[in-house]
Amino acid sequence: MRYAVMLLGIVLSARGSWATEPIGVWPVLAPGEQTSLTGDVQPYLPQEQPPVTRVMNITRPTMTVHLPKQPNGVGLLILPGGGFSKVVPDKEGTEAAEWLNGLGITAFVLSYRTTADTRTPGWIKPLQDSQRALAFIRSRASDWTLQPDRIGLLGFSAGGQVAARLLCDQGRLAYERIDAIDDQSHRPDFALLIYPWNLYDKQRDSLVEGVQVPSDCPPTFLVHTDDDRSSSLGTVLFYAGLKRHGIPAELHVFVNGGHGYGLRPVAGSRIGSWPTQAAAWLNIRGLTPSE
Repeated sequence: MRYAVMLLGIVLSARGSWATEPIGVWPVLAPGEQTSLTGDVQPYLPQEQPPVTRVMNITRPTMTVHLPKQPNGVGLLILPGGGFSKVVPDKEGTEAAEWLNGLGITAFVLSYRTTADTRTPGWIKPLQDSQRALAFIRSRASDWTLQPDRIGLLGFSAGGQVAARLLCDQGRLAYERIDAIDDQSHRPDFALLIYPWNLYDKQRDSLVEGVQVPSDCPPTFLVHTDDDRSSSLGTVLFYAGLKRHGIPAELHVFVNGGHGYGLRPVAGSRIGSWPTQAAAWLNIRGLTPSE
């Protein structure tokens, strides 16, 4: 097997959770790629405190595994945002992983590809990488003491759009099968969509093409703000689709807070409380231990 699964490269974080070195999700090159680049880290913006990492020019998608002290058998793949031109692996990645680790959930932060050619929309390569990563996690569930039917998906912003598209893909791969990993299901057992980016098509007054909530969509938790320039209508319509099919779901639209906050508080907004609401929802779904 050619995967560089470097589980020996585990390091302990300040909060006591464990993180592995990056793991490649494709055997050699990702579909259609000619290079294998993990990306270029951009300079920090001086006004951002704490700083935010942005990575561009990724052609080799990787994920880091974040292991809690007391794993409960639940795993969750995190898709950061970045508008498809970059990935934000800390504010919308590792910070969420630390929160999930505190709930006993094993987290996987995916740095998906950010280079889209002019012939395809920006979401296609991230969707391929996400499908592959979920199947990869399920294929190695025993290595991380996971239950294969308790693996979820968390998407922020552009990653939230990719997550929505994956939830609506009817189980169809967006690439040609490569190996036995692709025979594993890439369907998550639950999902969290946090300010999913550009799900609303204003001209059609509906969800964007390719996002049509299926009857077998898993239970989903959704968060948006009313003042987000990426309209909350997409999130609301997605929730309505879930409701029409009788799928368990929870929707929170906060009055303000903008976009791109991750788990961080925003002055004058209650948006920083969404992780508490999400933790309660996960608990109700039986995905975290009852206190």
